[in-house]
Amino acid sequence: MRVFLDTNVLVSAFATRGLCADLLAHILAEHELITGEVVIVELRRALRDKLKLPASTIGALEDLLREQVVVPRPAQPYPLPIRDPADRWVLATALAGKADVLVAGDSDLLDIAPRAPLRIIDPRGFWNMLRRDSGVR
Repeated sequence: MRVFLDTNVLVSAFATRGLCADLLAHILAEHELITGEVVIVELRRALRDKLKLPASTIGALEDLLREQVVVPRPAQPYPLPIRDPADRWVLATALAGKADVLVAGDSDLLDIAPRAPLRIIDPRGFWNMLRRDSGVR
């Protein structure tokens, strides 16, 4: 499965032990992680400004992501109205990367899930889906 993780899921995965870290590890081992330049730029800023991580740590995390599929910034944002206009770029990137699912903790993305052209699900819902479909514990 091609899985696109939103920035906040990646921040949680890198900042804490828990569900998002477990999801990231499982996706790296069993699925195809898709990310994009849009997310990497936002992630770099969040890790630097909010978490105050050193540049060397941020570089190592970015290197890990760049070993996966990285989608260039799309030519335009997805036209679906979303409260946070930046999320239109995230959605466009996930679609350009042919993701099967977009995992997001962002309420703006989750709110438009019923109208989105791909499945958008929160981390717990995705974990439960994986457990149901493949016996992940």
